[in-house]
Order: sequence, then C-alpha cells, then structure tokens
Amino acid sequence: MPDAHAADRPAALLAPVGLGAVESALYLAVLAAPRATATELARAVGATPARVRGCLRRLLEAGLVTRLAGTPARYTAAPPDAAIGALVTGRQHDLERFRARAHELTAHLRSTQSAGPNAQFAEVIEGPALIRHRVEQMQLGAQREMKVVDCPPYFDNPVANPIEFQLLRRGVACQVIYDASGLESRPRLEFTAACIAAGEQARTLPSVRMKMLIADQQEAMIPLGFGTAEPTTALFVRPSPLLTVLLTCFDLLWERAAPITATGTAPELLDRRDLELLTMLAGGAKDAAIIRALGITQRTLTRRVGRLLTLLDARTRFQAGLQASRRGWL
Repeated sequence: MPDAHAADRPAALLAPVGLGAVESALYLAVLAAPRATATELARAVGATPARVRGCLRRLLEAGLVTRLAGTPARYTAAPPDAAIGALVTGRQHDLERFRARAHELTAHLRSTQSAGPNAQFAEVIEGPALIRHRVEQMQLGAQREMKVVDCPPYFDNPVANPIEFQLLRRGVACQVIYDASGLESRPRLEFTAACIAAGEQARTLPSVRMKMLIADQQEAMIPLGFGTAEPTTALFVRPSPLLTVLLTCFDLLWERAAPITATGTAPELLDRRDLELLTMLAGGAKDAAIIRALGITQRTLTRRVGRLLTLLDARTRFQAGLQASRRGWL
C-alpha cells in the first residue's frame, strides 16, 4: 500500500517530541502487536517496508521500541509513560536552552540597535495583526517586569489575557494601572481580581486616557491615535530619551493611583458586593456605571454607600475607596 494513507491516520502522538505521523502510527502498532516484524508493521500502518524500517530506526534511537534477538527481526514497544516521559523531559531541556539563547540574542540585538548615531529608537507598526503580534512578543520575552496602562476601548477579547498568568508564574513582576471605567463590567472586574490573586500589582485612576506597555524598561508600545476598539498604528520604542519619558510618565501615574489588593481581611459585616462597590469607588466610577456593573438599584447603591462611609469614617465616596485600599480590604 502507498505511504499516502499513513499520514491520514489519527496518529500524531509523537509530534510534540519531533517524530512524524508514520513514527506515531508505528509506535501504536508495536504496542498493539508486540513481537511484530517490519513487514507485519508495514501492513498495519499502510506504509512501505523500506519506509517502516527507516521509522523503526528513529524509534529505536528514541528508546521507544526494542529489537528482539532472532531472525526475522521483531520489535516490542517501551512503556509509554516511561519512554515518552523521558523524551518530553529531554525536549523541555532543549527548549529551555533555546529560550536562553533567544534571550542572549535579544540582549545583543538591543545593544546594537541602541548604539551609534544612526540607531533607530522608534518604529511605527502598522496593522492590527502586526500590533498584536509585537505585543505578544514583548509579553513573552519579558524577563523581569511588565508595566501596563490599561483602559477602554478594548480590541480582541476585552477580558482574557492568559499570557499574563504565564509571566506571573515565571516570576515576572506585572504592574497594571486601570482606568476606572475599564472595571465597570463584572467579567472584567472578576478577571482583574484573578490577576491580582495570581500576583499582579494593580492600581486604578478615575481617568487615564491612554494605553501603554513597557517590558523590562527596554521597550515600549503605545498606540498612535485613540478611540477605536482596535488600533491600526502603534509606536514601538527602544532605549532612548523617549522611553525614559514613558517610564517617568508611568511612575507618576502609579504614584497617583489607588492600590487594588487581594490581601488584608475585611470586616465580617462586608459582603462580596460591598468589596466590589469599594473597588469601583476607589476608581472614581459613576453611579450609572456601578448600578450597571453590580446589578443593583439606585436606592440600594445609596444605602450601601452611606453604610460604607460611616464604617470607614470617610467624607466622600472616593475617600472611602482609598481608605479600603489602604486597609488591605480590596
């Protein structure tokens, strides 16, 4: 039978460790028929005997099959958990070495780009797809810290950002300043809480009408133009006086912003809805936004706010939110 049928089988088991569909199908066939010959295995996987013998050599080298003594040659498969587990561990080590080399190349590239009188300190990125790709590169390449200014309008999925959880698991410090209006929807508020619980350092301002991303104090991205859900042009900034200005801008905004934390113990008389309300008050959210996000009436909002003001000995709603943040309730 011709080889074309082998690739059509659902046998991509070994693709993650660098082996092809025929090798995957062949390994499964040996598992199903121990002590089979190359000719028998060729019939089982729908490939020529010559192709199977080559694939068997690769499986032998990977430690996935063993050739038994005798003539004709017969084969048996190694247990999947032990054999594939060893291959996965080896591939992980290879990927870590590859990641380390990539970081070395990136550091070298940054140093050469920032040197000399003709260095290109900024680059205009055009097109939403290219902008998203560069943002992902910045996030995945971050080693120490990621600074973000976040506000509507949002493009793509306005909530999910699984890359941030990867960064936090790797020990990358993530500082995020949220525009209060960006926390008005319940899904986004819940996602922000999950990020904070995972280690994100979050603060909020009543209004911060800009977007910005800074990675490792070495590169930044800001959209050119504002107000559309998906930017079509952005400025990518390398080490330069402009990057220093952006870092200073972030630090000034960070000092002014109210902390949002997941630490501290709120009094038992506060329920989850009270804590959500305090978070929005700290961000300067308006009544309409709070009512819409929390699904409550104006009368309920007035009653809850009054009780919180008394509890926190605060004169204004914004002050109540700040007091709750400072006490570690949020």
